Amino acid sequence: MENKLFLILIFTALITVNQSFSQSKRSLKQQQKYMSSYENSTLTGSDLPVLMPYNKWVDPAGEQIYFGDKELENHALDCSLSPDGKWIAVEGRYSVVIINPVTKKIASRFVLKSHFANDGLMNTYSGISWGKTADGYELYWSAWGKTKSVVVQAAWNEKKISVLKTFSFETVKPAQAALPNEVLVAVEAGSLVLYVVLNGNNTVEKLDIKTGKTIWSAPAGVAPFGIAAANGKLYVTNWAGSVPDKGDADVAGVPWGLAKVDPLTGATREGTVLVLDPLTGKPLIEIKVGLHPNDIVASKDQKFIFVANANSDMVSVINTGTDEVSEQISVRLSPDNNDYFGDSPNGLAINDDGGTLYVANGMDNALAVVRLGKLSSATATENKSKVSGFIPTGAYPGGIAIYRDTLLFVANIEAEGSRIPTVSEKTGKANYNSHRLMASVSAIPVPEKSTLQKYTGKVEKSNQLFRLALTEKLPRKNAAPAPVPVRIGEPSVFKHVVYIIKENRTYDQILGDVKAGDGDSTLCTFGKKVTPNTHKIVDEFLLLDNYYASGKCSAEGHQWTDMGIVTDYVEKNVRAWIRSYPHVQTDALVYAPTGFIWDNAMRAGKSVRIYGEACDVEFDKSLNWTSIYEGFLKGEKFSFENKTTIKPVENILSQNFPSSDDHHIPDILRAKAFIDELNAYDKMEGDQWPELMVMALSNDHTTGTRPGLPTPRAFVADNDLALGQIIEAISKSRFWKNTAIFISEDDSQDGWDHVSAYRTVGAVVSPYSRLKQTIRTNYNQVTLLRTIEQILGIPPMNISDATAMPMFNCFSSTPDFSPFYSVPNEIPLNEMNKSLAELKGAALYYARKSMEPQFDHIDQGDDDLFNRIIWFAMKGNELYPKKYSGKEEKED
Repeated sequence: MENKLFLILIFTALITVNQSFSQSKRSLKQQQKYMSSYENSTLTGSDLPVLMPYNKWVDPAGEQIYFGDKELENHALDCSLSPDGKWIAVEGRYSVVIINPVTKKIASRFVLKSHFANDGLMNTYSGISWGKTADGYELYWSAWGKTKSVVVQAAWNEKKISVLKTFSFETVKPAQAALPNEVLVAVEAGSLVLYVVLNGNNTVEKLDIKTGKTIWSAPAGVAPFGIAAANGKLYVTNWAGSVPDKGDADVAGVPWGLAKVDPLTGATREGTVLVLDPLTGKPLIEIKVGLHPNDIVASKDQKFIFVANANSDMVSVINTGTDEVSEQISVRLSPDNNDYFGDSPNGLAINDDGGTLYVANGMDNALAVVRLGKLSSATATENKSKVSGFIPTGAYPGGIAIYRDTLLFVANIEAEGSRIPTVSEKTGKANYNSHRLMASVSAIPVPEKSTLQKYTGKVEKSNQLFRLALTEKLPRKNAAPAPVPVRIGEPSVFKHVVYIIKENRTYDQILGDVKAGDGDSTLCTFGKKVTPNTHKIVDEFLLLDNYYASGKCSAEGHQWTDMGIVTDYVEKNVRAWIRSYPHVQTDALVYAPTGFIWDNAMRAGKSVRIYGEACDVEFDKSLNWTSIYEGFLKGEKFSFENKTTIKPVENILSQNFPSSDDHHIPDILRAKAFIDELNAYDKMEGDQWPELMVMALSNDHTTGTRPGLPTPRAFVADNDLALGQIIEAISKSRFWKNTAIFISEDDSQDGWDHVSAYRTVGAVVSPYSRLKQTIRTNYNQVTLLRTIEQILGIPPMNISDATAMPMFNCFSSTPDFSPFYSVPNEIPLNEMNKSLAELKGAALYYARKSMEPQFDHIDQGDDDLFNRIIWFAMKGNELYPKKYSGKEEKED
């Protein structure tokens, strides 16, 4: 009987194994259906088409015109056709460029630092405009510096741009800058007048150009952006809608004020267009449109106003006779098969006959071509407006100018990404940093119907829309639990996900010394001696040497890590970060209307806990790093309070784990706080440990060589030890068997990498991930988020994660439940930077620079200078990767 029972058990086990094997084969086959050449590629190189680090290709139509300084992160923001149709003016972040539309060559380039050297001016968001005088043509655009907000008036003589004057605007508190943006030049009663939108002051101003005197100033809504004139009225877009009423409970902070927000996500919930009388500035009516209205243009007959609503994926059309919205035009890519947010319409242009509207869909890397209907055009024959197709552009198109109805000029804010190589003088090899990016303008012939059809297919393919089918598959009955289910809603072997976000390191900086991966040891500044736990993790589990951050800095990075997308507000602020640097999520203008990964999980009924992300920390500032560290070693309590401006975060935010945005708190203190909570959950009945935990662990950022704080390698060692301790504690808990841990840097800006500016450190840790192999699949922060969603059985948040490929091959079907054992630090955590009195030469110079207020908080200072400080601290006088990296007076 026992033998018979034994044989039955063996037979049953074999059937189970066979079924599991067959199901694995079927799953693998299904997964392969959704793979593309993207997964087998790297981000190296700049030959078109290029891959972007968020699962899209960039393959623009037409010719590409590049400009910028190779040591900078250049961006083309907007463009405008001259009144005589002979020139295209392009507004870049650091310059203004004139393009000859016939030759498609740059005729002139005006560099701000050459003319405003003492003011540190950068151009603002958009809105470069032309004016005509008896003497010729003039240009007007807005610029901003730390102490100045100006509109520049410049002459164009068909050879060069010459500044005539600047109009300065005083800051109105609580704003920190008046922040002029779009301008409108008009002739009234024989005089030139200038209308200016002041995005910081929340006002609109009218000036006499000749005298510079203000004619009137009118209050606008929250963060006004664009301006247009039609039918004897002015129309102004307000990013965050009308000013909140005193009784409105659902408000939150935006820089320099408050805005109405969605109580479920913390994102702004309203966008408006304010209508003003141009003679008096008197408000006539405020019209609700979509979310985050930005660019605004009038039809040539002035009967209609068009508004791009970046956070609603549509264009609002206003009838200027009634001042009512006559039509809402969706410009979503493939709307019949795509319900996901994320096209980001932000630039507009209308053709000469008024029948076609071109819309710059930023996140689609494309223009939407809209054939206008009767509700939007006086010349239309069809009832409703309809998207005819899409035209591929560079990354994140912003401004559009049309030349003679035959040629489209498109200012691409992200161009082709950060791809400028910096040749190492030591190795002769190319190295990359995320702040080396050339600006680009696409010159595209207006396509005929057949060409537009081909372009549309190309745009859909470049955006990998075919993967949407993977999100739509219904879960199968009787599907066996898998580490990463093939279909959303099928069971996973995991119940808990811990998501750890670190700060600013490239792959080569940390793992360049790992022989199993594609590393460059000459760029490895924090190798195995400094990061033994990170090295042990990639050795025991798996190594990702083709993993990328999706953004270029922390202000972008924490949006990608937390939302899987960036909004138009982030793209408009790149490299200037005028209103805020939103790496700790304190600005409601930043957030997508679909919310964060924690919102997504809570909507699906999952339990969530946040450790140090999306919050600031308040504590006794008389405490320094040494006192906090020594108190921690003695077991003394460290008193602090985390503060968040996002209401949904308040109830899920740990008050035991300090925010990551302060250099004075050791990461091992944070690790102990997490482990203490873990142990408390371990003692509770049942399984009450949260299903999703999001953690910020950021001391690998370091503080340079600032006296009174640890050395860069001690900071990184602290971060590494904390990481190892956290993983060890989880692996020794009863939750280990059903827990997956994902680790990612938020960005890669503070260093160099020989493969890509975006390549960074990512890791997957679980009992099912002890593969002991190198995974060379192209993954990034969005694929990581999609994998978390797939495990938890929650839908994608937006089009970016909806078209991302889950990280299936980072898991096996056979678990290894043995614990991970952290290793002690080799670098003393209290190895301190030397005092100024102990230093001289370059060491003294860099220490003084590290003490400047710009480096008081994470990512607030000059990143190139900070990179040099880190390099010097770790490499001494070894040659910095300096070709194209800019001049620095003390680098030797």
